[in-house]
Amino acid sequence: MAPSAVRRRLEDLTRAYGFTPEQGEQLDALLAVLERDARAPTTVRAPEAAVDAHLADSLVALELEAVGGARTIVDLGSGAGFPGLPVAVALPHCEIRLLESQRRKCAFLENVAAELGIANATVVCERAEAWVPGRAANDVVLARAVGPQPVVLEYAAPLLRLGGILVDWRGRRMPEEEQRAARAARDLGLELGELRPVRPFERARDRHLHVFTKVGETPERFPRRPGMARKRQLGG
Repeated sequence: MAPSAVRRRLEDLTRAYGFTPEQGEQLDALLAVLERDARAPTTVRAPEAAVDAHLADSLVALELEAVGGARTIVDLGSGAGFPGLPVAVALPHCEIRLLESQRRKCAFLENVAAELGIANATVVCERAEAWVPGRAANDVVLARAVGPQPVVLEYAAPLLRLGGILVDWRGRRMPEEEQRAARAARDLGLELGELRPVRPFERARDRHLHVFTKVGETPERFPRRPGMARKRQLGG
């Protein structure tokens, strides 16, 4: 994809989501940071690939009404800032928490948010299991490429208020994992409300947003101590 093609894709996204020119410029600047900063914790740094793999894929969450209307959103395991940073640009009146446990990645996120003037994005350098102030305090949790779905559910459920939603990005459907996740969800006070096929860009295939709603209080035994969600996965 040539630079002019990247520009056209940004313009397409700006029109599709009703962004202002300033928001489009922030997304463009985010691509530029990825390209030039060798510390960016992602292998997809070229704008020609990142405009779709990172920006478009992140912004597809805006198709969900609950995301657009949220006041507090957590990007679980934020990494290089996706989907959290593009969503923060899209929703300037929403408080976005970029939850990341690795300090090197936290430093990158803090620098990017400051450089691009994304004032509504706050970096929380903490493990999900240990983030006590975040418990039962968020409207939406976003999880993209975090881990097996039962693990993601255990990380997310304690952070959601009653009625809040988890949006979990997944590729091709995996029935066995979905069955384990359904059992884990019941233990955590979650329920699968929607499984939405999405196509954030032309070449995207087998992409789905799994949307879980918090329908009951998460039992006090969750979250388990750090590491247990992966070591002894729920729903097995």
